[in-house]
Amino acid sequence: MSASVGEKCTKIKQEYDSCFNAWYSEKFLKGDATPQCDDLFFKYKECLMKTLEEKKLDVVLADARKDNPFPNASSSSSSSSASSTSSDSPKKD
Repeated sequence: MSASVGEKCTKIKQEYDSCFNAWYSEKFLKGDATPQCDDLFFKYKECLMKTLEEKKLDVVLADARKDNPFPNASSSSSSSSASSTSSDSPKKD
């Protein structure tokens, strides 16, 4: 597992990665999509966002999102085939 962009966030990232990998292989692939690692994800996200602010990378990300925003389900003509991307949803990098 890789280190986090913020050294102080690496431990929680590794904990989240381990939880996610176990959940994915032992639960999700067997049909159980019940969230299991959300608490770790939100702890890691909080740490990461603080680190990005400290390194002034939050401004760079905001500018990049303005230039190339994520697709939005509400702008899609077919809502049944579109899915929205939420910045608060746990997901694996």
